Amino acid sequence: MRWRERGLGEVSCNALLLMAGLVASAWAWPSDRFSVMDIFELEFAFDPQISPDAKQIVYTRQYADVMTDARYSNLWILDVDGNHHRALTSGRHRDSGARWSPDGGRIAYVSDRDGSAQIHVHHLKQGTHARITNLPRPPGFLAWSPDGDSIAYVSVVADPPLRIVDLPSPPPGAKWHEERSRLYDRLVYRREQLGYVEGDTHAFVVPAEGGTPRQVTHGPFNHGKVGGPVFEGAPAIEWSADGSSLIVAANRRPDHELEPFDSEVYEVSLADGSIRALTDRRGPDTSPAVSPDGKHIAYIGFDDRKQNYQLDRLHVMDRDGENGRVLLQEFDRSIKGPRWAADSKGIYFLYNHHGNTRLAHVDLEGGMQDKASNVGPGYMNYGFGGSYSVARDGSIAFTYTDRHTPGGIGVLRAGEDRAEIVLKLNDDLFAGKRLGSVEEMWFESSLDGQEIQSWILKPPDFDPGRKYPLVLEIHGGPTVDIGGDRFDVEKQLYAANGYVVLFMNPRGSTSYGEKFGNLIYHSYPGDDYFDLVSGVDALIERGYIDEDNLFITGGSGGGILTCWVIGRTDRFAAAVSQYPVINMLSFALVTDDPLVFNKYWFPGPPWEYPEQYWERSPLSLVGNVTTPTLMLAPMEDVITPPSEAEQFYTALKLRGVDTLLAHFPDEPHGVRIYPSHHMEKVLTILAWFEKYRTRPDAAKSR
Repeated sequence: MRWRERGLGEVSCNALLLMAGLVASAWAWPSDRFSVMDIFELEFAFDPQISPDAKQIVYTRQYADVMTDARYSNLWILDVDGNHHRALTSGRHRDSGARWSPDGGRIAYVSDRDGSAQIHVHHLKQGTHARITNLPRPPGFLAWSPDGDSIAYVSVVADPPLRIVDLPSPPPGAKWHEERSRLYDRLVYRREQLGYVEGDTHAFVVPAEGGTPRQVTHGPFNHGKVGGPVFEGAPAIEWSADGSSLIVAANRRPDHELEPFDSEVYEVSLADGSIRALTDRRGPDTSPAVSPDGKHIAYIGFDDRKQNYQLDRLHVMDRDGENGRVLLQEFDRSIKGPRWAADSKGIYFLYNHHGNTRLAHVDLEGGMQDKASNVGPGYMNYGFGGSYSVARDGSIAFTYTDRHTPGGIGVLRAGEDRAEIVLKLNDDLFAGKRLGSVEEMWFESSLDGQEIQSWILKPPDFDPGRKYPLVLEIHGGPTVDIGGDRFDVEKQLYAANGYVVLFMNPRGSTSYGEKFGNLIYHSYPGDDYFDLVSGVDALIERGYIDEDNLFITGGSGGGILTCWVIGRTDRFAAAVSQYPVINMLSFALVTDDPLVFNKYWFPGPPWEYPEQYWERSPLSLVGNVTTPTLMLAPMEDVITPPSEAEQFYTALKLRGVDTLLAHFPDEPHGVRIYPSHHMEKVLTILAWFEKYRTRPDAAKSR
């Protein structure tokens, strides 16, 4: 007997019963284990902003609400020593982006508490707040003017509706469909989690006490950016020191759609709206930061060579754009999020090294010093999402994570060498739980001896005298890095269910230098296969892995490699490919950023190089696949659209390979918008693995 469930393809009765049993067991996991229901209990700290006088920190506190199955965020404030921790806002709202006024007496932020995202200002002394805007579209990246009288922000200015026909009037009494067709003439007409592109982002200025916003940039170009958290502390818009102009990055080339990475840093006069380019380089110039003394501007950029991985370097120029130069020219890591020291003699920044995000300082002569490590919010162990801020005396607040700590905040006080962790939001949750331990492992790739860094996450009750099933979890990107020093929700849940989890940074990953990152240049997926299986072999040699129970999964780029690996070996008992790309020919023209793949991942478009696109498509290997494979597809994903996973699923069905297709409605890339969907995603993966386990127990004795 076979049942057909909407959105799941054909599912055997036994598989459904197994999944139902596993879901039910989620409510009865041992109380000392991390469980899927804890997804609703986890809290995360984002965007910590230290006050100008270095006495307080305001941050965005995100939580999941079990009653509404939604994620909300409020603003919380605490003293820099961790005391007097209290809510600044509350309720089922999304408050974020807090920024201190120059005098430290007010905090501007964005909130949807009145039904739409608007700018609010909280007056600390009075304990009151006021909404100061009534905008048609959400604002982002707030920045106070030096005198505290105005707030700059960026927001989308909508294009007029595009129409090429007029319909005749309907007859009396007729009811025609209310919505008309949507016409697009942009190359990039939709963006992940932002939906269909309505227009361009522009800079605005609004009085801090409320009033009419003034648009200060114009034209069919994007200025700054809007939406989402402030990753890596990067500013989108800055004021000049005298408050007479705004400094913003933009791509204002006439052919900007075809050259998306050629942005410049611009100065926009508030007096007359005139705009002047301060940089002129072939490549992206982003994240401008103005020195407190007004003499210099730091920014991030690289000379574009059309490689898949290119180092973001730290540039400094005079305020007028002259005398530009690169600091740390020989530093073989990408630099993010520049912020000036209060004395204007140096710049702070973030970089990733061997899977760990570090905060560093460089003076204007190029002398560099690390200041803190483990920067990040801890919601997953990828090397992005960390942020920090600097007070006038040089004290710094930053997001903190380690192997067992999501949602932390660290403080590095002025003049001190060691940071203090002043907040760990989830200590109460973890007080009675045992988490999996993490061990670092380096090994050599069987292909060429390349040194690969990996980590082993072990179950909480790990016993080296027993045999355990293995999950090889592959990161996406692929030009990102993961790290064992960062907390990861999903991997800990796999370990809590008795699996040893192996994760690594194969060739192409960042945080090991530009050469290592470009080992996959015009050849991804490909040789990274050898890194992955070599890591499995190295772990098996330690003696506690059950070779009959090897499982493989990964999302996005990890989904690609999952399909690539099972197309070249049958050693895995089961696989789960999450939101992958399996057909490069189709993907290159349906993803939300097609030029990246046409110009950077391949030597040209698919009609010019069809053989290369096909040879690098996991679909080309589907004829070899015998591994039972679950394909997981979020239905609102525009990075790797669901049609990609569906193609592989259909091919496996035609070949008679045991497979399952899981659609997640109303979810974009990653499946994390709805906490229950995140929980179901993990349970579905575990259920698929459990179906193909040779024994039902969590560990098998030797």
